[in-house]
Amino acid sequence: MGYTPDLMELIKKVDKTRPARVERKKAGIEFQALTLDERRDRLEKYHPDFRPDALRELRVGPSKGYALAQEFADAFESRSRVDPDSIHLEEVHYETDVLVIGGGGAGTAAALIAQELGAKVIIATKLRHGDANTMMAEGGMQAATKGWKDSPYYHYLDVMGGGHFENDPELVKTMVTEAPKAIGWLEQLGCMFNKRPDGKLFTLHGAGTCRKRMHYAGDMTGAEIMRTLRDETRNRIKDIGVLEFSPAVELLMDDNGMCSGAVLYNLETEEYFLVKAKAVVMATGGSGRLHVQKFMTTNHYGATGDGLVMGYRLGVGVRFLHATQYHPTGAVFPEQAEGLLITEKVRGAGANLVNIDGEQFVFEREPRDIESASIIRECTKVGKGVPVPGQPGKFGVWLDSPMIDLLEGEGTVEREFPAKYILFKRYEIDISKVPMLIYPTLHYQNGGLAYESDGSTVVPGFYAAGEVGGGVHGANRLMGNSLLDITVFGRLAGESAGKFARERGDVGKLSVDHVRKYHKELEEAGIDTDRVSPMVLPDYGNPEVRKRQWTTTYVGTLR
Repeated sequence: MGYTPDLMELIKKVDKTRPARVERKKAGIEFQALTLDERRDRLEKYHPDFRPDALRELRVGPSKGYALAQEFADAFESRSRVDPDSIHLEEVHYETDVLVIGGGGAGTAAALIAQELGAKVIIATKLRHGDANTMMAEGGMQAATKGWKDSPYYHYLDVMGGGHFENDPELVKTMVTEAPKAIGWLEQLGCMFNKRPDGKLFTLHGAGTCRKRMHYAGDMTGAEIMRTLRDETRNRIKDIGVLEFSPAVELLMDDNGMCSGAVLYNLETEEYFLVKAKAVVMATGGSGRLHVQKFMTTNHYGATGDGLVMGYRLGVGVRFLHATQYHPTGAVFPEQAEGLLITEKVRGAGANLVNIDGEQFVFEREPRDIESASIIRECTKVGKGVPVPGQPGKFGVWLDSPMIDLLEGEGTVEREFPAKYILFKRYEIDISKVPMLIYPTLHYQNGGLAYESDGSTVVPGFYAAGEVGGGVHGANRLMGNSLLDITVFGRLAGESAGKFARERGDVGKLSVDHVRKYHKELEEAGIDTDRVSPMVLPDYGNPEVRKRQWTTTYVGTLR
């Protein structure tokens, strides 16, 4: 397959400007970074979050009046999949100390720590254990482990600056101070980060950072972390059970006002069943498959924002959902790889972003929202985007990966980015010789459920960890802080849930009165809809087919 003849002709312009750009890099001459005023102007004019119809105010729930993405508002302003008058609350199928909803990095970390405190744990996951955005994370994990060269102080400033100083300071403080411990814990469990011959960890720059503190495992760091956590869970199978293909569709309360389990649905047997628990950790991850503003996404198939909806109906407010993260570099060609994440580590290693004329147009390590806005600007106002073959009106820009071998030595691209090198090779594209065609892709849910630094929420017995929570990243997450987030707050939520379960005593009478209350609020707000949530699976395909699938209109078989 490879690039089309037209694209190969355009690549000659990139080849022509590359030697001069490499020489500037070697001389330490960087492209001029934008000023704060220029950043704000570029965001307001070109970032998707600032489009006039991007947001709408919620009409119901604890965050009523808060404006967020239309797709999130649709999910919140929907009825529950569970008819509160049809569910048999006396028929409990599983009982445990801690129920973890979500089998990605945050949920699995929480399960491990809760188990170490003596809790019996069940992980309920929508697909297979590990089918999560954690597996999709490539670049690395930030942590200040370099002694005098770095400290949590500098890490804190970077995180706050990247989030436009809107972040929750206490959450940021917790994340950066716990970061070195999180790296040590993963290493102790057997996670294989890249190391020098003397055993010291390799670190790289990430966009928006003032120090090299990104630890990594090739360009598949998330997969390595998930492998480590999942394997350790299997070693503790006596105390940690895993229910696969069993997404949660509603939370349970008891008559004491505490979260007490969940309603799950078995996708294979088409049966609803109840899990009773003394504490619940919500770790369902992101929502890229909602395709906010119809953008392509890097997210895994099950990332439909389920935990947001269930937690919100329970009474937990949301924050920072007005800010959606579009990763600057998502593959836009070949079409089979559309939306696929091209890790920021590629730019950290020296690759420039260049337009159709081979001109660099932005400093490659600006924060992600600035970088994405700059690419969109180049493809729209400036008119120097590269046409995407077979998709009229669609454009991208070049990520000049061949620069890396010229800067660091032949073979660096293949060695440091093996996953992407192999993947593009399947399409007869050698990214050590030709650039990648990219465009911003929906990547991360900056906001989420409101939670405290120990993972707790306003509802007793209900905890949040990872991407489902909002606050630590403010309005824009920096690279390498998602894998850190899931590890730090997964561990802390697991610890809090384990302690709560140990001290709680007996669970009271189960209830879904919060669902009745929410349905009544929908009616009072004049929201008459047959839409149901959580979505569970992406809303793709023919409308007639969708009626028989788990999306926004089909509630499944009730057995």
